[in-house]
Amino acid sequence: MTLFRARVLDAPDDPFAGGVLRSDEDAGLLVVDGTIRERGDFTSLRAGHPGEEVVDLRAGVLLPGLVDTHVHYPQVRIIGALGMPLLEWLERCALPEECRLADLGYARAVASEFVGGLVSAGTTTALVFGSHFAPAVDALFEEVARVGLRVTAGLVVSDRGLPEPLLTDADRAYDEAVALAARWHGVGRARYAVTPRFSYSASDEVLDACAAVLTDVPGSRFTTHVNENPAEVAAVTRLFVGAEHYVGTYDRHGLVGKSSVLAHNVHPTDGELAVLGGRGAAVAHCPSSNSALGSGLFPLRGHVDHGVRVALGSDVGAGTGFSLFKEGLQAYFMQALLGPEGLPLTAAHLLHLATRSGALALGLGDEVGDLGAGRSFDAVWVRPLADDPLDVGLRNAGSPDDALAKIFALGGDSDVAGVWVAGERIKPGRRAP
Repeated sequence: MTLFRARVLDAPDDPFAGGVLRSDEDAGLLVVDGTIRERGDFTSLRAGHPGEEVVDLRAGVLLPGLVDTHVHYPQVRIIGALGMPLLEWLERCALPEECRLADLGYARAVASEFVGGLVSAGTTTALVFGSHFAPAVDALFEEVARVGLRVTAGLVVSDRGLPEPLLTDADRAYDEAVALAARWHGVGRARYAVTPRFSYSASDEVLDACAAVLTDVPGSRFTTHVNENPAEVAAVTRLFVGAEHYVGTYDRHGLVGKSSVLAHNVHPTDGELAVLGGRGAAVAHCPSSNSALGSGLFPLRGHVDHGVRVALGSDVGAGTGFSLFKEGLQAYFMQALLGPEGLPLTAAHLLHLATRSGALALGLGDEVGDLGAGRSFDAVWVRPLADDPLDVGLRNAGSPDDALAKIFALGGDSDVAGVWVAGERIKPGRRAP
């Protein structure tokens, strides 16, 4: 049993539906066996628990652990390859690197770098695009288990349009996925995600196999790409002549539902948004990647108007790093650039998108996403170095909302001084305590 004392900011209630930032300047969080048992004023909580160990975090700001709903494990070494649209970037950068994960030793090294990147950024929960090679997916889950993150991931499957080493067939896709799920799904903090790369590279037969895995592995999730880039959308339209639209290439196989997170969706039709909203699916918004590849400006207002749940994804490696603070800032910029068509965002919106909304999208809303009683103590401690611009900003912030805005505007990996998952500190602090 541990009593944490901190300035706590979280956004448990949806700001898109009227929720506001929750702030406690001197909060007490009583953590028992990794779960927050009580939250309240520190002085009152301390009076009720005078003998418990106190961890004093008032030198910084405590936020819920960040939730990344779209990030690619095999791509950590190719971050920063700029100047190309999606399909060219895949051909020249991403796919050759993903072929290298056929070498298990290489895959293990990449898994270590990838998980380290998540932790350094304050990400405690992630929906991860795995590898096309089952042993490499094992390597990812092994590293996740060693470090202690909450990760949902799976085998990426394709049977056309990619280099031959990355291709499979429907039977093998099903068999390898079920075997991986038997080893990892529900073990510790790991869960399995059914993961066709995108329908551009996955035939109806492979998508049928994906649907079978989703049915045969109870509690598994579904993730893929959709409507990221105009050239990709046009190519999918040519491949699926009978499909109503891109989302329909998945929906007709029963793959769009409450357990689904579709990445990007920069160019949806109203019909697609209606399907996503009606099915209860979520979309992972990846603003840095959308900018880096020139994919377009995300229509957040359209998603919200159609009841489509939206969370944030870093999309490493087309994205420019693991930090969801940066993704939140880029999301803010995108909506501002859209002018009247955009949806103005506050700091509370950004925190909700980076935490609670992601938890709900992943079906983990009862466990993580805010720092209320009953949630797991998954937390990130933001404490910049003295006289760093963020430190100056926080010391002069006029309100909790202002302080949070400065974290998203100025914060980065170097400001993450501590990370906890289920009460266990998984990032050693460079600064006390």
